[in-house]
Amino acid sequence: RSLFPAAVRPLLGLDVGCNSGELSVALYRHLLGLQESEGSLDQPAAGKDLNLLCCDIDPVLIERAQQCSPFPASISFANLDIMDSSAREPFLSSYLGRFGRSTFDIGFCMSVTMWIHLNHGDNGLMEFLSFLSSLCKYLLIEPQPWKCYRAAARRLRKLGRNDFDHFRSLAINGDMAERITQILTKDCAMELVCCFGSTSWDRSLLLFKS
Repeated sequence: RSLFPAAVRPLLGLDVGCNSGELSVALYRHLLGLQESEGSLDQPAAGKDLNLLCCDIDPVLIERAQQCSPFPASISFANLDIMDSSAREPFLSSYLGRFGRSTFDIGFCMSVTMWIHLNHGDNGLMEFLSFLSSLCKYLLIEPQPWKCYRAAARRLRKLGRNDFDHFRSLAINGDMAERITQILTKDCAMELVCCFGSTSWDRSLLLFKS
């Protein structure tokens, strides 16, 4: 609330790569100051303060999230490939249009950047970050460190499968929190508002503002 004291309500949030929705729901409760046991029956007016659109490329995970959501009226789960511009742009524009808006107040990207990077390369990562920066006033990102890239590649080899298409050609590497910060601040004109230190997974939480 301190980030958006005078913002139009409801606030609109976008969670990219939401998996089966547990973290999305936890974020929603945290942002509204709700108890873990509270759902839409306890807080029928929650949607007046915050609406959250959560997307993932896996339809099975999205179906599970939809079935288990305690806030079905104010948290929407959608099967969407965020890297498919022909699918994402009309879908996101339609969602925002329901509220008479053109951008989200805040975007969440938790442990997603590595998969975008491995599957779409350096250009894909930069395009993804540029797109999010143009769509969200604030952006909270949890980048996976480079050691996670190496671990993911090792797991793939142990399964006897080919390496990720782009892994060995990635020029954006090393300190991924720093590299992503550079892209967002220098190329996307965002400002780093806060680094919240490291999570239990040894990953930085970075908050940016456009």
